[in-house]
Amino acid sequence: MTDVLKPDLCVIGAGSGGLSVAAIAASFGVPVVLIERDRMGGDCLNVGCVPSKALIAAGQLARDMREAGRFGLERADPQVDMARVRDHVRGVIDAIAPNDAAERFAGLGVHVIKAEARFTDARSVEAGGFAIRARRFVLATGSRPSAPPIPGLDAVPYLTNETVFDLSERPERLIVIGGGPIGVELAQAHRRLGAQVVVLEAARLLPRDDPEMAEVLERALLAEGIELRTGVTIARVEQRGGRIVAVLSAGDGEETIDGSHLLVAAGRRPVTDGLGLEAAGIAFDRAGITVDKGLRTTNSRVYAIGDCAGLSGGPYKFTHVANYHAGLVIRSALFRLPVRVDSRAIPRVTYTDPEVAAVGMTEEEARAANESFRILRWPVAENDRAQAERRTAGHVKVLAAKNGRILGCAIAASNAGDLIAPWSLAMAKSLKVQDLANLVFPYPTLSEVSKRAAVEFLRPSAQRRLVRRVVEFARKFG
Repeated sequence: MTDVLKPDLCVIGAGSGGLSVAAIAASFGVPVVLIERDRMGGDCLNVGCVPSKALIAAGQLARDMREAGRFGLERADPQVDMARVRDHVRGVIDAIAPNDAAERFAGLGVHVIKAEARFTDARSVEAGGFAIRARRFVLATGSRPSAPPIPGLDAVPYLTNETVFDLSERPERLIVIGGGPIGVELAQAHRRLGAQVVVLEAARLLPRDDPEMAEVLERALLAEGIELRTGVTIARVEQRGGRIVAVLSAGDGEETIDGSHLLVAAGRRPVTDGLGLEAAGIAFDRAGITVDKGLRTTNSRVYAIGDCAGLSGGPYKFTHVANYHAGLVIRSALFRLPVRVDSRAIPRVTYTDPEVAAVGMTEEEARAANESFRILRWPVAENDRAQAERRTAGHVKVLAAKNGRILGCAIAASNAGDLIAPWSLAMAKSLKVQDLANLVFPYPTLSEVSKRAAVEFLRPSAQRRLVRRVVEFARKFG
């Protein structure tokens, strides 16, 4: 006989968003069932954010060793042992894993089921020999790598973010299909670890980011010896002997790019298969599970959050977005409060060197929306801390309305992911660029580039005739 569970909340998917919902709900004493068919922690912990940043850190250290001469230190050529690098990556995962472990969540009072979950009707899910009839369900099933429709791709061995971190030998020459965040992050990391790397991208590098910021990164990647081929069409992929060959359309002919390994980083698709969504009356398509602005599906008892949520869940598929969604669902499902997804102040970061970070509109988006704005820029090279650490590439770019309302900010710089935080806060709290201009930043820090960009908004005021007359009066009679 199937055991019946009747919790208040049933969460399907133990990635970042699902874990957040389960933990918060349990902290309020709400009965929760959490179902996961694979590894606790989901993609972010096991094959995404965590391992990629660990690999990037290894590459950064190798780069620093080679560049030590700039600081008067003896230059060293690092001897890369890819098996040990892999062990380092796994060690980082293992250090974080207890936070996401089933045992920890059981200790919080969550009933964890390690099994496939499938809706049998609009109010019931079966998993691991249980029938779960919850008051509310939350789908947090995430996404998986998507293979582009390139002829021959299915006939050759290729890596994705789910397999690339298992490499125990360094690629001799790595072909990366995709010049988005995942592609460029892994391309740079492997280049710094000693591999030859070529990136193939159908559009431009970082096509969703401000072109100015993408150009800063492009110069950095080229300087490190990465071959960038943008605006290309891959006619087919094939294996020739022990090599992988990408055949590019080149006018009336063809051009071949060969490598020892192929990494496909050309997008992701939401995980919706095997869930029995039709039986529950839950609509979905290629973009994900259909949700309204409050993250409810077409079945009012069911929410969808994170990467599996459709376009109304927002344009960005990040771990921090899944956590943001989790907070909204808690407010709606537990407290019956009205909620609405607002993506305007959600930051996005590409963790290359320099990093590329942004929040709000790009210049192109602002012009398309017929917004009236000024562009404020400040170069990182004018920052004292950046000069001291010889990390001077990049600049800050701010879009500000005439009254100082912040429409967007983009930063290409070392630690741009940290530098974007005050701009995200300012947009979330409807602060103006003047507020950041008047904020006291510690010296010497990279964060001062934000203040200097904000101060540029005030510069025209110093040229106004009335202001100059007031200053002149104060000089004579003050």
